[in-house]
Amino acid sequence: MALTNEYIQQKLTEKFGAQATAFEEPYGMLTFEAPAAMNLDVLQFLYDDEELKFRFLTDVTAVHYPAYKGRELAVVYHLHNLFDNVRIRFKVFLDIQKPDVNTASKLFSSANWQEREAYDFYGVNFVGHPNLKRIMNVDEMDYFPQRKEFPLEDQTRIDKDDEMFGRGGSFDFGNRQTDGSPMQIPAVGEGHVDRATDNQ
Repeated sequence: MALTNEYIQQKLTEKFGAQATAFEEPYGMLTFEAPAAMNLDVLQFLYDDEELKFRFLTDVTAVHYPAYKGRELAVVYHLHNLFDNVRIRFKVFLDIQKPDVNTASKLFSSANWQEREAYDFYGVNFVGHPNLKRIMNVDEMDYFPQRKEFPLEDQTRIDKDDEMFGRGGSFDFGNRQTDGSPMQIPAVGEGHVDRATDNQ
């Protein structure tokens, strides 16, 4: 029997009832969530079940949703059944004030460095991790750079043109008038100098 998204959802619902929620299929990949305290129970079930066999952890990452008050951080597990070539996505949400979730490194060795990266960039505290420390950023860094808590760019810069970033604006590649407003390039016939005929 082919392992379908419908059957995986049925198995999860039978096992966890209303604790497994938010089932959807973006781009055909079954995605669902469960309470953070159940992350290991869900991962172990997906691993052990002889029909599901999700025994390869492709990735552990995180996402910051500032608008989700009390559940701002999502920890996202991408799992792969190599026997049937089926992938699923499992999410748990955390309060950014207490971003604690159990480590999956005892079940999946690959989770060790993946969780360190999620800690490094998002500040997720993987409880029970054997060596939870920064993996890419310097130890002295006292913030988590992938959280949406910082401006994306220096708002005082005048040496760039928003048009080049798909946000409208001027067409002058960053030139500004003395008052700081964008300078528009005049159209042909409106003060435009045609260099091809200028010397004739």
